[in-house]
Amino acid sequence: MDDSMIIVSLDIGTTAMKVVVANVAKGQINVIGIGSAHSKGMNRGVIVDIDKASEAIREAVKKAASQSNTEVHDIVVGLPANGVQISSCQGTIALGSQTKEIEDDDVQQVMSASLMQTLPAEQEYVALIPNDFSVDGFKNIKDPRGMIGSRLEFNGILYSLPKSIVHNIVKAVERAGLNIVHEVLAPAALSQVALDDGEKNFGAIIVDLGGGQSSASVIHDRKLKFSTVDPEGGNLVVHDISVVLNTTIANAAKLQRYYGTVDVQTASDVEEFPVEVVGHDEPQSVSSKYLSEIIAARVQQIFERLQKRLVAVNAFELPGGVIITGGLAEMDGVDKLAQQVFGAKVKIFIPKQMGLRHPAFSESLGLVSYAQSLSELDILAHDVIHQYTPSPRTGSTQANIPINQPETDSLDNSSNKDVTPMGEKFKNFWKKFFD
Repeated sequence: MDDSMIIVSLDIGTTAMKVVVANVAKGQINVIGIGSAHSKGMNRGVIVDIDKASEAIREAVKKAASQSNTEVHDIVVGLPANGVQISSCQGTIALGSQTKEIEDDDVQQVMSASLMQTLPAEQEYVALIPNDFSVDGFKNIKDPRGMIGSRLEFNGILYSLPKSIVHNIVKAVERAGLNIVHEVLAPAALSQVALDDGEKNFGAIIVDLGGGQSSASVIHDRKLKFSTVDPEGGNLVVHDISVVLNTTIANAAKLQRYYGTVDVQTASDVEEFPVEVVGHDEPQSVSSKYLSEIIAARVQQIFERLQKRLVAVNAFELPGGVIITGGLAEMDGVDKLAQQVFGAKVKIFIPKQMGLRHPAFSESLGLVSYAQSLSELDILAHDVIHQYTPSPRTGSTQANIPINQPETDSLDNSSNKDVTPMGEKFKNFWKKFFD
C-alpha cells in the first residue's frame, strides 16, 4: 500500500520566494521539485505589497511545479517571527454528570476553553501547541482520547502575530491561486531540521541570518519558547559594500558571493580583486582583507544586538549552544565570529538534501518536515485556532503566563546563580521561564 504524500512548502523571504515540492513516505523526505523567484513587495521579512508578492510567489510555484511535474494547489507556508507573542494557556471542562470516554470533540472543547484570555486587538492567534492533559486529576497525559473521566484539563502554548502580517501573507497566497493547509512559525520549522533530538529537548538557540532581517529563537522541550528579530540581514551587508567601495548593488552582491568572508584574521591583505567603481573608467583594486572588514563589521553588529536580548533571558545557559542558518550563514568565518560574540559553542546548519544544499533553504525543508510530523492532536489544535472568534469582552480567570518577555526584561534576577548546582540552576530557570 502506497502511503506517500506530496507536501509543498512556501518560504516567503525578503530576497527570494522559495517553493519546495517533496514526496514524503514512511517519514522520509524526497525533494522532487524546487522553485525560487526574486522577491517583490517585501521589506525586512514582511509583505508590504500584496500584488507584487503574489506575483513572485506564482513565479516560484510555477518553476517548482514544472520541475516536479506536479500541480500545486495546497501549500504549507512559513510565518515570520516579527512581533510574535508567546504565552502559556490552560483550560478545563466538565465531561458530563457521568464518566464518559474522551473523544476528539472533548479535546477541541478544552483547547477552545484555553483560548478564553485577553488578546491585544492588533494580534491574532496563529498556533496552539499542546503540552499535556489531565483527566480527573491524573496529570501529564499526552493524549487523553479513549480514556474515561468526568473532568478534562489542558495546558499548552499559544502563539500570536500582528494581524497585518498574517493578513498580507494569506492574501498574497490566495491571489497566487493557492490554498494554505497549514501555517508554521519560521523558528519552529527551522528547529525541525537544524536541531538534533538532544538540542530540541534540552534547549538550543537558532540564529537565522536572512536577507532582510535576522532572528534568534530559543527551542526547549521541542517548542519555541522565545524569539527576537533584528531588522538587519544580508541585504545591509551588500549595501555596506556598495557604499564603502562606491560600486553598484549588483557588483557588491557579486563581491560578497565570490570573495566575501567574515574571518578578518585569515583574510589576505595581499590578495586583491578588481572592483568597478562609479566615476572611474578603470576597475580599482581592493584587498580581500578590506572587504572582509566591511562585511564583519555589519555581521558583528547583528550578533551583538541578538546577544544582548538572549542574555536577558539567560538563553546561553542552554546546553545545546547556537545553531546558525539562513543565506548569510554560507560565508566563511560566520561561526568563528558568532562564537567570539556569543561565548558559546556554535555550528552552521546546511540541508543535506540534493538541490537544497544551501542554508537559505533551511526553512523550506523545515516546513516540509514540520508538516509531515504533525500529530492528530496538532491538527485538532490547528482547527481550534482557525475556528476561534474572539469576543469583545474576552477574559479569563486562568493565569496567562507570558513566555516571550520584553527584550529589556531579565527573567532571572538571582544574584547567586553562579554558586547554584548546575542541575538545580536549570530546574529553577525553566520553572521561572519555560515551564
